[in-house]
Amino acid sequence: MDARQMKLNSRIPSIAMAGCLAVATMLPTLCVADDSQTQKERTATARSIIEQRRAAMRGEAAGREKVEVRKSSQADLAKGDITFDDLTFDIEKGEVFDEEKLTKELKFLNGRNVRLRGYMLPSTLYKETDIDKFVLVRDNQECCFGPGAALFDCVMIEMQPGRTTDFVPRPIMVEGKFVLDTEKYRYPGGKGPDGASHMAVFRIEGLRVR
Repeated sequence: MDARQMKLNSRIPSIAMAGCLAVATMLPTLCVADDSQTQKERTATARSIIEQRRAAMRGEAAGREKVEVRKSSQADLAKGDITFDDLTFDIEKGEVFDEEKLTKELKFLNGRNVRLRGYMLPSTLYKETDIDKFVLVRDNQECCFGPGAALFDCVMIEMQPGRTTDFVPRPIMVEGKFVLDTEKYRYPGGKGPDGASHMAVFRIEGLRVR
């Protein structure tokens, strides 16, 4: 082996060591960048999940269309089989109630025996058994009564004399006489916390709950 070959061989370990050091130096940076990207992806995913949960609580899943309003047929109305969609009328949240905006369907139901499905509103109960008065709402998110709620998303239930029920967290069916009452549930002075004039305008005089 000549002198030039020996000199070249002696440089190979140094070159290899330099290469290893360069790779070793780059690895933390690459890992940090990768960790940073992973963290960003995790954060974005978490935010997406949170937004979906918030949207679900608002009653509309993220990225999906709102549920179509489906009112009962005239035959169902005549039998008293109604839904909360049948109670809707033209009023915004926090708006002063105008009796002229009540639909002909609501006026038709006034005084008739109906069956309506919904949830008991727990926050308005003062006991869990032998209940004679409660608020029936469209869903169980506790968003459908009082300030900021749509007036047509709740019905005041007052059981008929001698009739009571117990609290249940599942959907219930209330049967009784449907009444349009534009005076009993008016806020004092006709003005509530959000500017609305009424907390409710519908009542069912309950015959049975199941």
